[in-house]
Parts: sequence; C-alpha cells; structure tokens
Amino acid sequence: MIRTLLSLFLLLMHFSAYSQEVCYLGIGGKDDDTIKNVFKLDSTQVQKLKDWGAELKYRNSFLIDQANNLVKRHAESSPEVLMTMSYQYRKLLDSMQSNLHMLDKRMLGIFTDEQYSLYVKLCHEISSSPLYPTISVNEK
Repeated sequence: MIRTLLSLFLLLMHFSAYSQEVCYLGIGGKDDDTIKNVFKLDSTQVQKLKDWGAELKYRNSFLIDQANNLVKRHAESSPEVLMTMSYQYRKLLDSMQSNLHMLDKRMLGIFTDEQYSLYVKLCHEISSSPLYPTISVNEK
C-alpha cells in the first residue's frame, strides 16, 4: 500500500512543472508523511525532513512574493513588456526548483544505503533519473 502511494507520488512529481526527467522526493510538500513511512525514516531523519521542509517553504516564500508582485505590476502591460516579465518569472520558478533540488539532495544524503536503493528503484519504475545525494559530514 505504502509502496503504491509512493510510486504514485513519484509519478506525479515526474510529470510536475518542475521537471520531467528528475525524480524528486518533494520534501516540504504535503507528502512528507508518505516519505517518512515508505522510507522508514528514523527520528533524526524525520526531524531533518521537517527542518528542511520548513527551510524550503521559507526560501520559496520570498520567491513566491516576488512572482506575485511581478504579475501584479504587469497585469495590463504590452505584449513586449509581458515577454520580458515572463523571463523574469521563469527565473523565479527556476530558483524555486533549485531550492527543491538542493534540499532533496540534502535529504538523500542522510538516507541509508537501503533507503537510497529503494529510492533509485522507485525512480527507475517511473523512468526518472534519481538525484545523487549531497553528503555532508555535519549532516550525517
């Protein structure tokens, strides 16, 4: 059951607007409990998941505010100005994706070999490329 839920979750992440080739865990989202249960995270990992999820929300909150302000300022602009604005908006979305990418890699860096192998297996089941973990001595 849990494996099916995670497969579905990873499949949805696969088709998300962020990327169609990278297999994101999606920490900081509504599926943190699924991540916790499927990968059988220990208490330290659960705390890191919560902390890094909060960090992601904090980092992205500024970017979301900037994106909303950008749209408000240019709601009735000319097509030329809207084109320029769309590039600025894309940069903000790319920054949000970079934050997700960084924090997912950080989380994967504290996975055990067994947990990471399961992640890779699930990613391959949906034909996505797994992320390689960022391993930090301070995080382990």
